[in-house]
Parts: sequence; structure tokens; C-alpha cells
Amino acid sequence: MTTALAGCLGGVDSGGGDDGTLTIGHLAPTGMAMGVGSERSAKIAVNELKEGEGILDQEIDLITENTELSTSTTTPIVEEMINRDNVDLIVGTFNSEITQGIMDTVAESDVPFIITGSADVNTITDYHGEDYEKYKNIFRTGPINSHYQAEAMAGYAEHLSDRHGWTDFALLPEEAAWTTIFRDRLPGLLEDRGLNVVYDEVPSVQTSNFTPFLDDIESEGADAVIRFFAAGGRGQLLGDWAGEYPFAVEGVHVASMSPEFWDQSEGGCVFETTSQSGGGGVTELTGNTMDFVEMYEAEFTGGGQEPPSKPMYMGFNTYDAIHFYAKAAEEAGTVDYAEDLDDIVDAMLSIEHNGAAANISLAGEDADYPNDVETTETESGEVNYPMTQWQPTDDGGKQEVVYPVQDRSAKHMKPSWMS
Repeated sequence: MTTALAGCLGGVDSGGGDDGTLTIGHLAPTGMAMGVGSERSAKIAVNELKEGEGILDQEIDLITENTELSTSTTTPIVEEMINRDNVDLIVGTFNSEITQGIMDTVAESDVPFIITGSADVNTITDYHGEDYEKYKNIFRTGPINSHYQAEAMAGYAEHLSDRHGWTDFALLPEEAAWTTIFRDRLPGLLEDRGLNVVYDEVPSVQTSNFTPFLDDIESEGADAVIRFFAAGGRGQLLGDWAGEYPFAVEGVHVASMSPEFWDQSEGGCVFETTSQSGGGGVTELTGNTMDFVEMYEAEFTGGGQEPPSKPMYMGFNTYDAIHFYAKAAEEAGTVDYAEDLDDIVDAMLSIEHNGAAANISLAGEDADYPNDVETTETESGEVNYPMTQWQPTDDGGKQEVVYPVQDRSAKHMKPSWMS
């Protein structure tokens, strides 16, 4: 699927030159709610720029392509964006394997590319860390990378221990590139905080029956399981768990980020948590969070429109990325990456932006994670890594931000069936 939001009629001459039109290529799995939310958020950002001061008096075009979660189909799409559509900026990608699969293609073109969905730390360490000059045109403005996420998840587990007295945790990361850092680092990080890892298994992404895992977790006496699920069909775990097993379900569950997941799971997600940029769009995180959410809801919620009814985490990051690049272009005084890439890179690494999801700044060339979004700590020292929980209401359920404490809209609740 291709959609276009044009600022003017007529073609674009050659990529990288200042022809008066800035063409943005957006990559997302638009067959999923996550990708739809990202596409809609990109449109909102572009419309805001058009209605405001724009970007260096450029007309702005937006082109969206469906990545379909496939590296084999995404690479030709990116090549067409670069060679046929002459894009001046690429934003998006949800899956880490897809992101890494197009890194060389994008690097060879010098087109600025801002990652807004995938978090694998190896996307930076295995590319920028090995050859910064080659990959300097590639950035990530959100989410924070999986190295930082592991540290934040350990801090969250410590918070749960302080709140509920939980000391014993099970780990259940699916077998995928993005979970590698959690598998490698999280056990040690939990133990450093005086917490016990009583169970640690890695289910295949094809797993559909989680009862054996849940039985084993219960037998080990875990207070909570921290799972990391992005693959489809993982809601089955909740159907087996809810009301039956005496431990909490915490961590990351991409499907549960959907504002429609309560109905989709028939309430089976009650009391589960997931991290997500933008905190589900339920409370103010930066001063700009709810303004963006309200714009999204006004345009894309109601009237029989398809989900999602809120931007979801990739939507927040894509919206922020486009505004971040606009600010960097103004700082650099150019969008001509063919002639002025170094100026654009310098600007990207020098600015700060108060986004809808977080306050954003990027690490420099000599940092551990060059061109990657840096973490933001709250006043209490907690990493700004919003955790949301599905909590029961009188007529169903809703998402609440439960961590960090400074940002929370409600306190974390332990499952009602736990003793």
C-alpha cells in the first residue's frame, strides 16, 4: 500500500538536492494497528509543519509504504523510495531485523533515516560502532534502545518489590533479535538489586500453548513473570493466566499496547502491564503529550474509523521524529543531504526537542551508542520508560501509567486473585 500527502503537484528532480520539496518516506507495517497509528501520526506532523513555519520554506510530501514485516519486500521498497521517489528523509521501521536489513542500502544513499519503532541495541553497536562514517546518516529518536530498556525494566522490578514485597521473578523473552539484550543482561541487573531470578526460559515465536511455561513458573514460586512478546498470537498466555495463576504478568507485550486490546482480549489482559513510548496516551508526560493525543483522536477516532484510537508507541516516536528533523534542518540551514550531510548530522546531534513522548537528544559520535536517543531520568532517578497497566473499571478496563512514579496516572495493582 502506498499513500501520499502532497504539498505540491509535479515530480521531484533528484534526491538530496534542494528542489523546493522535502519528500519524507515513512516505513511501517500498516497491516497492523501499530503501523496505522504511525502513518496517521506522520500525517499529523506533516500537516502541522505545513500549517506552521514549515521546513526552510520547503513544500512537504509524505509517502507511506507497508513493510509487511518482511526484509525481502522492504529492501526493494526502500530502493524505490530512494531512486524513484527521491526521498529526502526516511522515518519508521518496526521490526529490528527489517531495520538492520536495510541499513546498508540507506547508508549507501546518505538519505537521513530516523528509526522510530525498533529498539535492538545492535542496530547501533554493530553498525555505527564498527563504521561510524558509513552509517552516520542513520539515527534513532525513540524508543530507547534495549540496553537502556533492560536497565529500566530492572528499576521497574525494584519498584514492584518496594510496593508489593515481590522478590522472585521469572523471565520469559521470546526468541527474537530484540530480546537478546534482555536475555543477556536482565538476570544480572535483577540480582544486583537483591531480586531473585527463579525461572528463565525462551519460548519460540511459534509457541501457542503457554500452559507448560505458566505451570513451571508457578512451581518455582515466582511473584511475577517479566515477558517480552512482540510476535502475534501472544495473547494466548493471558487467556491461560488470568484468574488462574498466583503471579503477575509484567514487561513488554506489543499487542497489549493497542487501546482496543481490552475488548480484543475480552478483558483477559486485566492487571497485565507493558512498556510503551507515550504511555498509551493517557496522561501528560512532557507538556506536549496530550495535545498530540487530542489531535489524533479528533481526526482518527469515531465515525466508524478503524483502530487504533490512539497513536500507540510507534506513532508517538514517528510524530516526534519528523518534528525533531524539522528542528535539525532549521539548525543546519539545509535539507540538501547530498551536499550538506555533515551539517545535518551535526545539527541532529546538537539539538534538544521536547516531544510528545519524551524530551529527545541524541548521543554523539564518541558515545557508546552514537546517533541513538539518550535516556531521560526523572527527579527520583527513574528512567523515563513508561509502564502501563490494564486496570478494571466499573464498565470494563482502561490503561493507566503506573511507572515511573513521577509520571503515573494510577498506582500499580497486583492481580486481585493473588494472595
